[in-house]
Amino acid sequence: MKFPNPVSVKWIAELIQAEIVGDAFSKVYGINEIHKVETGDLCFVDHPKYYNTCINSTATHIIINTKDVKVPEEKNLLVVEEPFEAYLMIVNYFRPFTFTTKAISDTASIGKDTIIMPNVFIGKKVTIGNNCIVHPNVTIMDYSEIGNNVVIQAGSVIGSDAFYYNTKKHRDVWYKRMQSCGNVIIEDDVEIGAGCTIDRGVTASTRIGAGTKIDNLVHVGHDTNVGRNCLFAGQVGIAGAVTIEDGVTLWGQVGVSKTLTIGANAVVLAQSGIPSSLEGDKTYFGYPAEDAQMKRRELVWIKRIPELWKKVMENK
Repeated sequence: MKFPNPVSVKWIAELIQAEIVGDAFSKVYGINEIHKVETGDLCFVDHPKYYNTCINSTATHIIINTKDVKVPEEKNLLVVEEPFEAYLMIVNYFRPFTFTTKAISDTASIGKDTIIMPNVFIGKKVTIGNNCIVHPNVTIMDYSEIGNNVVIQAGSVIGSDAFYYNTKKHRDVWYKRMQSCGNVIIEDDVEIGAGCTIDRGVTASTRIGAGTKIDNLVHVGHDTNVGRNCLFAGQVGIAGAVTIEDGVTLWGQVGVSKTLTIGANAVVLAQSGIPSSLEGDKTYFGYPAEDAQMKRRELVWIKRIPELWKKVMENK
């Protein structure tokens, strides 16, 4: 999330009651989690296992719970006891939760010739382009951006909170939600089926590329970046921070794990599971998803095992 205007490290430190190690007058442009952080951004880390990853990321400013780390000269630390709570304080300051009693926010922008059917909810600062059709009972949450010629079928939810938690086993509540301040961007000519859910980014954007078509009951996790002209069949489930390049086809009930990449024009056959990145221009099947031809050969040999075992026993 980018701030409306840059603020100083000193200003942030006063907000979260942090000790500064570095330049108090350096500018902070936004706050992002580790997968999406950019130069000038603020990031947080609260576990020694991830100190080096965060400090050596592109983040310029780091909220942390120790001073006992080596920090590059150009970076600044904001030291607090609970970095996660400090993150929540900053998010709540810039993107506080506000409820509404209106079905369509006065701050929403809806383009020419766009049709909004009954019982649709449109949150604050949503933008919808021209010639769109939004079917009944669709929910479009705050800050979502929807292009031109987009169709959203009944009952879909665009911009729900990310399934993303800070875990601490010493707390009474182990899993504490990392409040979402990102959004969803749906580009031109996208079609979204009935009953789909597309989560907003935790601090950045979940993006659906132009021309992509999504069947019913598909879930797209936070911060996932879907390319252009992709095709997802029913009950596909995609975890967070996945990169799906242009022209990818995922057939029914394919499951995709987090933070991986599926290369351009890959095809993944129905009920396959994807635990790691896949190259483009190939067809995959099974769990773990592998080259479909090789997987079929494996299945043929598996079916022959009883016959082969019988021959082994007969030759003893």
